[in-house]
Amino acid sequence: MALKIYNTLTRSKEEFKPIKAGEVKFYQCGPTVYWTQHIGNLRAMTMADLINRVLQYLGYKVNFVRNYTDAGHLTSDADEGEDKIEISAKKENLSPGEIAEKYIKIFEEDTADLNILEPTIKPRATENIDEILEMIKILLDKKCAYRTNLAIYFDVSKAKDYNRLSGQILEEQKIEVDDSNKKHPADFVLWFFTTGKHKNALQHWNSPWGEGFPGWHIECSAIVRKFLGKTIDIHMGGIEHIPIHHTNEIAQSEAVNGVPFVNYWLHNEHLLVDNKKMAKSEGTGYSLKEIKEKGFSPLALRYFFLQAHYRSKQNFTWEGLKSAEAGLKHLYNQIKELGDEKGEVSEEYKNKFMDAASDDFNISKALAIIQELLKDRPCEPQGRSLRLSDADKLATILDFDKVLGLKISEVFKQEKIPEEVLKLAEERLLARKKKNWKQADELREKIKKLGYETEDTNEEYTLKNI
Repeated sequence: MALKIYNTLTRSKEEFKPIKAGEVKFYQCGPTVYWTQHIGNLRAMTMADLINRVLQYLGYKVNFVRNYTDAGHLTSDADEGEDKIEISAKKENLSPGEIAEKYIKIFEEDTADLNILEPTIKPRATENIDEILEMIKILLDKKCAYRTNLAIYFDVSKAKDYNRLSGQILEEQKIEVDDSNKKHPADFVLWFFTTGKHKNALQHWNSPWGEGFPGWHIECSAIVRKFLGKTIDIHMGGIEHIPIHHTNEIAQSEAVNGVPFVNYWLHNEHLLVDNKKMAKSEGTGYSLKEIKEKGFSPLALRYFFLQAHYRSKQNFTWEGLKSAEAGLKHLYNQIKELGDEKGEVSEEYKNKFMDAASDDFNISKALAIIQELLKDRPCEPQGRSLRLSDADKLATILDFDKVLGLKISEVFKQEKIPEEVLKLAEERLLARKKKNWKQADELREKIKKLGYETEDTNEEYTLKNI
């Protein structure tokens, strides 16, 4: 069956044709690691994870690269303001490197909790300065870039159909200009010199043209070129990156390489909170830690994310998350009733699942097929009998979970937990309900010494081996 992908570049759903049969070169814009990523950012990571899983499920070998931006991303995507990493470094009295390490660690703990698969490689911008400088040199040699006293700029007049991804009219773009020597307001920075407002930059490197640091856009282009090649199959990011970041990536990459940069552009929509834009200033930029502190499982949040298409806005509410957790718990209970014996994967239901997943990664539709499978009990003339055995149903659902990532195989593990551990866990649940946090913490440590870890959910708990 053919995989269909909605391509932002053509604004249409197209049949996916990889550059090399059976393989996919896939890049996602990763986080700028200056703070704890909120659940909107984590939704974007989950959506890319689902796409990665679908591609693998369909038999592709996926080379998935997701970067870390640890330098050069200013407070405005259009090269204005101060470096986000350096703002955090000053605020927390840490070095830029320490800030990056701190927030990469938190991010990776969060993605692990959400059962997001690790990328093939996760390069940092600061580890690829040589590749960035090489691209800038080529652009200068080709007369596609020029320098001023403040920076080296890409000349957008040299880009072929510069705004074809965004559909904007160049002359109507409103861009502030802080360098009077720029040829066009839309020209964007490839390399900032440590002069003027950036003279006290905390991170800077030598270059053939002077001390400085890279612009944000060139970092992704250089990383893609190094780890995936000149043309890649899929590039994914948030819709906010279409008009500036991704437009600039295309311009500079194609000017350097002389070939198309990306064949399929995918863009995920935003997560709203109570139908409003998520905002730290309003206290709605929730982190996964806050979700867990409210007693919810990270997998409940993942299950919540599965219920909306990556190209659709999704509205987060605490009630919605509570409903998702109840739905996931109900699903787990339904699966427990099947028993733990595995049979054969149903080709009929597998094909239905693949059809849904192949339709621009329609995971919510694919998820619904599980309920259809569980209710598969047609009547026969001699009475009611199962068309699929419970063992076959379980095998099929476990197969689907390669995409869904809900850790369904662990549903049966709690039944084998020692009685002593279960008793302590029940005592701890009672202590939590009485808000006796000290006793709850002491019981958690006792459980931990017995080789198990408690994961609190809304007024309940789960246990897992450590």
